[in-house]
Order: sequence, then C-alpha cells, then structure tokens
Amino acid sequence: MMRLLFLFLLVAFTLLSTTGCDKKTDSQVRKVHFDRDMCARCAMVVSDRQNTVQAINPETGKHYLFDDIGCMVLWFDEEKIPWKDKAVIWVTDVKTGKWIDARKAFYDTENITPMAYGFSAHTAKEDIAKEQEIIDYNEVVKRVRAIGR
Repeated sequence: MMRLLFLFLLVAFTLLSTTGCDKKTDSQVRKVHFDRDMCARCAMVVSDRQNTVQAINPETGKHYLFDDIGCMVLWFDEEKIPWKDKAVIWVTDVKTGKWIDARKAFYDTENITPMAYGFSAHTAKEDIAKEQEIIDYNEVVKRVRAIGR
C-alpha cells in the first residue's frame, strides 16, 4: 500500500512540475525559409537576408515574419496587436545577417529595403558610416507611422 501511495505521489509531482502555470514560451529566433516564407503583413516572399524581422507573441510563443521592419510596425497598428509593446522582436544585422534584438539595435536611414522604408539594423553604432544618421528603434517606429502606406 505504501508503494502504491509513493508511486501515486511521484507521478502527481511529476505531472504538476511539467504542466505548471508558468508555461514558458519560445522567444528564440526560428529558422527562416528564405524565398518560401511570407511576410505576415504584405504577403511578399521573404528573400532579403539583411532586413528580415521576426516578432514573437510573448504569451503564446507564436512567430510572425516580416520582410521589412516597416511592415512589422504597420502590422502591429493595423491589426491592433495588444502585445506589441511586450513582443520579442529580432531583426537581422544588415552587414552580417545575424539576428539581433530590434529594440537594442542602431538603425541607419538610407537603405534599399524590401518595402522601401529604408531602415536597416546594426549591432553597434560604429558599424554605421559617420555621415549616416543613426536612430533607435522608437524613432524607427515613429517614422514608419509617419510614412504609413
């Protein structure tokens, strides 16, 4: 009888620890299938490896791909995304193609990007030519909203 009780408690503890309320969501970058995956806003095929964006719903872990940071900003607004301020956002560094935190990135403003918003991300300010304007994520959002489309 004690063995059965011990076994029951062991199973119950295991189930509780794996199905607890503090569900973890996947906020890591997912592999992009370039030339096959589509932008969540404009439905263009994502091809540009230097300006791709992934936004992740922190509550569900669902990933959304964008071909340009401008598409992501406008999608947040058009779709009235309630979690936009909490979203985990990854953007590719324009020079290396590596994923970086979009909110910590530095942006220059005169690039050829898939949807012509012109904002490309950099890991460090020093990666941007001295004659280029350097802005942060919040300024990118503000300018994209002003441009619209």
